[in-house]
Amino acid sequence: MSELIDLSTKIIDSGVLSEPANRITHKLSEVADGISVVEAFSHIWSVDTGDGLVLIDASGVQTRSEGIDAVRTWRSHRVHSLVYTHGHADHVGGSGAILADADARGHPRPEIVAHEAVHDRLARYRYTNGWNLAINARQFGAPATNMSIGAGAGRFIPDDVADPTLTYRDQMTLEIGDTVFDLQHARGETDDHTWLWLPDRKAVFVGDLFIWNFPNAGNPQKVQRHAGEWATALRTMIERGPELLLPAHGLPIAGVERIAEVLDTTAAALEYLVETTVGLMNEGADLDTIIHSVKLPSRFEGVPYLLAFYDEPEFVVRNIYRFYGGWWDGDPASLKPAPRADLAHEVASLAGGPLALARRGAEVAESGDLAVACHLVQMAADAAGDDPAVHEIRRDVYRLRRAEATSLMARGVFGSAIAQSKAVLGE
Repeated sequence: MSELIDLSTKIIDSGVLSEPANRITHKLSEVADGISVVEAFSHIWSVDTGDGLVLIDASGVQTRSEGIDAVRTWRSHRVHSLVYTHGHADHVGGSGAILADADARGHPRPEIVAHEAVHDRLARYRYTNGWNLAINARQFGAPATNMSIGAGAGRFIPDDVADPTLTYRDQMTLEIGDTVFDLQHARGETDDHTWLWLPDRKAVFVGDLFIWNFPNAGNPQKVQRHAGEWATALRTMIERGPELLLPAHGLPIAGVERIAEVLDTTAAALEYLVETTVGLMNEGADLDTIIHSVKLPSRFEGVPYLLAFYDEPEFVVRNIYRFYGGWWDGDPASLKPAPRADLAHEVASLAGGPLALARRGAEVAESGDLAVACHLVQMAADAAGDDPAVHEIRRDVYRLRRAEATSLMARGVFGSAIAQSKAVLGE
């Protein structure tokens, strides 16, 4: 059994995240006979089929050639196929280096296999390049260029990313060498997701359908996610009885019962959010009521692979509401809103001016209600423009808010607000 599986077993069986489950080492480990992983922001998995290698995902552009170079310390065979689990930049961005390796070795270029919707995703990313660079810089913060997301080079999707050459719609079986790959489509984090079942090896490659964090089903800056169908996909995996679970992020997991427990618990958390949110919607509740009412039961607290370090349940609830209910939140005033600055000027006027409103925000923050405090300092800044006194208070309140946030999503947005005020202050 590999060191990586030993570590995942320890974490799951103890219920304690004693060591990081997501590591970026760019080192290769053999997890099972003929199956290896290069640990990166998003991994590169390799399967030796006896007729060339099949790679599962290409990692991101920041990995560059380190990923394929690490694979080459293990096997020198040609890469027969590269399978994208989905079209996110951290999974396809390194494909150019893999093609370059094939060219340098005189090997045929690999087949690029993916769900048919990956074509549309890549086209959309190219069309909205500037927007995606902006939101990922905000999501990941200042070190975005080190997060394998394509930022920093002017292209969210690098020009050398390989488009799929073989696609499918619902299911596809590939027989390559001595290995059968059963590709299954599932909507979860994305609408173009593929998970792979290797029946002879009892192994499931899950892509981002399991990430050693709470499922990324609510990202506030990205397109629609599919929490209910995500849970269904996890339950379908359980039915296969996998002995190895091989994710795109984090540690591999071994053992039929352990894998079933992990997948069942993750599915149950998503199902609870869906059922509870939709239940309140059916009672006529608006979004404000729902997001402040739907909380996960205590049995999910502290589960080491469901911690809200990346996404968080509140954001998933919002995405469920958007899926079933559209974009309007149920507040009549927000249907056709006034410009935010106009409303801020009126509220600031009632408070005695923007600075008085900001100072009230600081007082509320000191009392511990950081959510309300952020509303107040944000209105003050919207009304005050570039008033340094207001932005100094805003910066400090958002620092407090960021410090208590657990998810990368929330920390990124609050950090962006801090950076805005610091820019006004010349810091």
